[in-house]
Amino acid sequence: MALYELVMPKMGESIMEATILNWAKNVGDHIDIDETILEIATDKVDSEIPSPVEGTLSKILFNVNDVVPIGTVIATIETGAPVGSAVTDESASSEEHSASKVPFVPEEGTKQSITVSLGDGARFYSPLVRNIASKEGISITELDAIKGTGQDGRVTKHDLLDYIKVKAAAPASQVHSQQPVNPSIPVAQVESKPQAQGTPKSSGSTTSLDGDVEIIEMDRMRRLIADHMVMSKHTSPHVTSFVEVDVTSMVRWREKVKKEFNQKYNQNITFTPIFIEAIVKAIHDYPMINASVDGSNIIRKKNINIGMAAALPSGNLIVPVIKNADEMNLIGLTKSVNDLASRARNNQLKPEEIQGGTFTLTNVGSFGNVMGTPIINQPQVAIMAAGAIKKKPAVLETPDGDVIAIRHMMFLSLSYDHRVVDGSLGGSFLRRVADYLEAFDGNQTI
Repeated sequence: MALYELVMPKMGESIMEATILNWAKNVGDHIDIDETILEIATDKVDSEIPSPVEGTLSKILFNVNDVVPIGTVIATIETGAPVGSAVTDESASSEEHSASKVPFVPEEGTKQSITVSLGDGARFYSPLVRNIASKEGISITELDAIKGTGQDGRVTKHDLLDYIKVKAAAPASQVHSQQPVNPSIPVAQVESKPQAQGTPKSSGSTTSLDGDVEIIEMDRMRRLIADHMVMSKHTSPHVTSFVEVDVTSMVRWREKVKKEFNQKYNQNITFTPIFIEAIVKAIHDYPMINASVDGSNIIRKKNINIGMAAALPSGNLIVPVIKNADEMNLIGLTKSVNDLASRARNNQLKPEEIQGGTFTLTNVGSFGNVMGTPIINQPQVAIMAAGAIKKKPAVLETPDGDVIAIRHMMFLSLSYDHRVVDGSLGGSFLRRVADYLEAFDGNQTI
């Protein structure tokens, strides 16, 4: 029997570690190829890790809630392969992964450590931390002085945001005199710190102080969302514009073709791909809306990657991205929307599938809301919300004069970063999306 060393996989270019959420198998269990063996979490997404081999799980080297560097052996699997055959994840034929390699076994109470240098010293700072520090004018010297709660004392996003709050609330001399900084936040503020390595994960249970007050600890994803939203409002001056749209032709066309569409393509067509199609056309007309900001520079994106906010069973939201949406027709957009939405609900998205977005659409109408003022998904400069479609009386202009008719109407809203998107660009772009939806060809075939 040979031992296969299962290592913590690399889940994205900027991901250096992951947290083990759950072992789906126990020691001694049989594992089939591609069967889920564990679930892990990064600051991007939760993922299920399948087994690349068939065999029996012989050893688990890390526990639930442990933070493990990528490339670290986390388990061994006994396979039916003869001793001396390939036994590692990445390069089984290389000398560094020969059959004589001894699996890594951490000493009790310790974790494997790594030191990564990005050119400014021996301390590692993630791209997200560096980006926030750059926008806030925080030097490397200040970063080096901040006490980190991450792996090997790394400064996490939470540590940096806490430091920024303290710095903003106190005189500069006082902030510097308090280094290193690791402020603790009272529970009453309902703002939880990142969990230290090895600490038990929150079960999501509630704590009752008395009969009238209940404190509920945020889960990991809710903390990430909260931090991201606060950071976005702090970064971008938000302006929101609204427009009402007559989508009667679009609604009637979908009602007419949805059964045939499903039979022909095995896909349920929703309004989301139609919205995305109109957004893509409008971006071609107003390309400066497809941008991000880096200091005093505007970065216009040539690729049109549309993020679509999807609700998870937990009530949280995640934003998978349709890459190169301008290269897809309505059928391709429908398949991509359905696939990403389905895998988002089943926690099967890959990290790269929620990165690289250049513009975001959120459908507040799915909750029965007629309009919303969404928060920009940084580092983008605009996000559109589609409200619920309602039948309403509307005035129509006809050759014989104005008439009142029952039409399918909806509100679109666009929140944009007023640093680089002024009212003229934001309003014109929003109106152009509405024009494309109102001009939808209700006679087109599928």
